[in-house]
Amino acid sequence: MVAVAWLLCGCGPASFFRHQSHYRASDFTNEGQFTGGIEGPVWHPDGQVYLVNFVREGTIGRIGPDGKASLLLDLPEGSVGNGIRVHADGDLMVADYKGHNLLKVNIRQKTIAVFAHEPAMHQPNDLAYHPSGYYFASDPDWKNGKGQIWRIGQDGSATCLERDMGTTNGIEVNPQGNVLYVGESLQRRIWRYDVDEQGRISGKRLFHTFPDHGMDGMRCDFLGNLYVTRHGKGTVVCLDANGHMLTEIQLKGKKPSNITFAGKDGCNAVVTLQDRGMTETFRVPHAGQDWKRFQKH
Repeated sequence: MVAVAWLLCGCGPASFFRHQSHYRASDFTNEGQFTGGIEGPVWHPDGQVYLVNFVREGTIGRIGPDGKASLLLDLPEGSVGNGIRVHADGDLMVADYKGHNLLKVNIRQKTIAVFAHEPAMHQPNDLAYHPSGYYFASDPDWKNGKGQIWRIGQDGSATCLERDMGTTNGIEVNPQGNVLYVGESLQRRIWRYDVDEQGRISGKRLFHTFPDHGMDGMRCDFLGNLYVTRHGKGTVVCLDANGHMLTEIQLKGKKPSNITFAGKDGCNAVVTLQDRGMTETFRVPHAGQDWKRFQKH
């Protein structure tokens, strides 16, 4: 009963992470409803999870609390989404890697606007939101095993912060807004940067490395623990703010692409699985930072 209480209230000691029984993955949606490009899950204050490539490429889908998936809309011809974050006004910010855009999607009116366009991007991939209102985008060059990091301002301006990295993929800002994490998938490294209020990065240092398999998206809970999807291994790893592994959650699928935290308490992890074309879910002890952010309003 005590463990259950910890789950419901989103609190508990660090040793709680060692109890693997609390991280049992189960199916959340039906298998095969999404394409192999399923990505970008994000919890929205309306209670739904939004993600890309429902039924076919170039769409935005949504999943209700009951796990029922449906189509929200089709993106413009030639656009295919990847990472998604929620704007302060409730719109979806969608990385359109085919069109080299950051799209702003009004989910109520189902309208789409180009918020930022940058031809110099290889392919805007995953997104991270900063409390000051701007976004970071990873930008992998898969063919050459390289990548870049971009900052997108509130006015839609795009600034390249670093070039000639490895294959930049997963990206996340910690709850305090002073740390940026960037993963290099092929190199199996996660870098940590200091971030100031203007979105300038400095103090690059190695945060964590993996000895095998790939990695993809990442998200923080509200305490700053970082959940990283291990693409090819079929797990999600939870790292603390010092880069130490707290736990590793086994999934049913082998190719998790990204993760978000949903549910009434923000403690339902929802993971996209590319090899299954669906999502899986498991409980975590602490709510996601995105969920926590919107509880202030």
